[in-house]
Amino acid sequence: MHAALLALVLKYTVIMAGHPAGAQTVVVDGAKRTVDFDYNDRGRGPKTHCVMTHRSIETTGNDYFKAAVSETFAGGKWSNGAESGQSKNAAAFYVSMYGPPEELAALARALLAAPGRKLPLLPAGAASIKKLGQLTVNGQRLTAYDITGLGFSPIAIWLDAKNELFASASSWLSVIAEGHDAAIPKLIKAQDQWHATASRAAAARMIHKPAGGGLVITNARVFDPVSRALQPPATIVIRGNRVESVGAHDAPELEHLDARGRVVLPGLWDMHAHVGDDDGALNIANGITSVRDLGNDIDTVLDLKKKWDSGDAVGPRVVLAGIIDGKGPLAGPTKMLVDSEDEARAAIDKYASRGFEQIKIYSSIKPELVPFMTRHAHEKGLRVSGHVPAFMRAEEVVRAGFDELQHANFLFLNFFADVKDTRTPARFTAVAERAATLDLSSPEVRAFIDLLRERKIVVDPTVSIFEQMFTARRGTMAAGYVAAADRLPPQVRRGYLTGGLPVPEGKDQTYRDSFANMLRLVRALHDAGVTIVAGTDALAGFALHRELELYVQAGIPAPEVLRIATLGAATVMHREDRLGSIAPGKLADLVIVDGDPTVSISDVRRVVTVVKDGNVFDAAAGSKDER
Repeated sequence: MHAALLALVLKYTVIMAGHPAGAQTVVVDGAKRTVDFDYNDRGRGPKTHCVMTHRSIETTGNDYFKAAVSETFAGGKWSNGAESGQSKNAAAFYVSMYGPPEELAALARALLAAPGRKLPLLPAGAASIKKLGQLTVNGQRLTAYDITGLGFSPIAIWLDAKNELFASASSWLSVIAEGHDAAIPKLIKAQDQWHATASRAAAARMIHKPAGGGLVITNARVFDPVSRALQPPATIVIRGNRVESVGAHDAPELEHLDARGRVVLPGLWDMHAHVGDDDGALNIANGITSVRDLGNDIDTVLDLKKKWDSGDAVGPRVVLAGIIDGKGPLAGPTKMLVDSEDEARAAIDKYASRGFEQIKIYSSIKPELVPFMTRHAHEKGLRVSGHVPAFMRAEEVVRAGFDELQHANFLFLNFFADVKDTRTPARFTAVAERAATLDLSSPEVRAFIDLLRERKIVVDPTVSIFEQMFTARRGTMAAGYVAAADRLPPQVRRGYLTGGLPVPEGKDQTYRDSFANMLRLVRALHDAGVTIVAGTDALAGFALHRELELYVQAGIPAPEVLRIATLGAATVMHREDRLGSIAPGKLADLVIVDGDPTVSISDVRRVVTVVKDGNVFDAAAGSKDER
């Protein structure tokens, strides 16, 4: 009883897209901390029980996809189901695979006490910490720190006067001391202000404005997405942010760049992004100069777009699509939740007034609202796409006015009528277990594909995420990231060893066969004349390369895949007059690659130089830059 009275209990709320989604409870008893952590993300999300000391950790429960978790670290040895190892470095800090947010605070405290505020990490890497600033919130004096070494950029954490976790705050997912939810916007604003100077400095290092106000690229083999062929070596003249000519013309007064016979592609498009701070440079370094954001916090995405457009930070052009969902415990990651026509109208009008070009209807929208929402969005000049709402089928939303469908799994669910509530992970597991059995040549499937073609429906299949869900296995690098693994920060790389969906006993080959049939469906759609766009819904930059590889694996010729990712995307978003190909008068967005992706699509990974809006980025230098 006496020990229990001495224990300190710290409680936190998990906030996802502005709504409570879970909790963390920390019981501090001397050197031991017992942490219970969970959150619900549309039926997904971890639930873990963790016992931590300064030199050990033991975590049990389930991961984000509900697979069982058992992770231990003690005596320099670790095991987590995806990896195991041992180190004699007593000073190193073990970063667990499935640890709770409290572990970040533990790392912060260890770094603050370490010489030079730096520590080696296990299994690999190193971390450092620096103070960002201080803020008073509800009478508490808080200090913000940046921890570097865990990802592509520093991670901010807020500690109280006793160096206990107060918050880890972002527009997507925040963990904050119970009762202080309203402070999250204030914390995010302060973080952004402190990061702004470093961001502008990084942009200044990475963005090269050509001397003389323009650029001449010589010995360039230009890919033409109209003919789907490489042109003979030519000279590209860029003046300001526009292509002036493609041919033999030169402009001696402008800066020159020798492409050395390399292939020059129009800037690539990722048509399914949810952008954050890290994504700007990652996209540019991988040749992606335009993205369509399909759901984000309104203020966050508008701020990022402004910074990327102005050059205050490095990033692609952004086309805005606003997500809207219905209310309830399985609502999607958005503050725009509606249950009536009046609420839906207000949400659509708000997006239209802020410069959005599209709405994305999500899984919890009431089916009876869909025809009204599509009609009103079209009246406002907005495209309509989305998930297929629960208790509807893809065919029904097409007839109700959708212009586009996201995610190939919803196409399969059109034929599994018994899977009605698709707000939960059933929309993944049912497809993983049954897609292999769907006969794509059946009259029902052919009729559905014909409907998509007749209605000019665009399909955004995002097959790379399903490759990871259906075929990734714990302890093995996910297939989509094998080629990029050595370029990822060590702690990011580890995340792709955790596997995908938990696979029931005896279903391993079934899951793999279902993914193979998904690729066959993408090929069938393309062959039938249905418009495909290349989107990822995954790691910025690298995931698009994999998406394109998978289209080729499905049987679509590489030159056609390049057209899909350039002029095809620009045409869908009504920008073919200024983007999507390298031609006089168009905006100067292009990518120089070392290889021939018309023959080997994987050569899109070999980015040498990127030009966006007439500015030049050295891909290698940009990928190494750190705040």
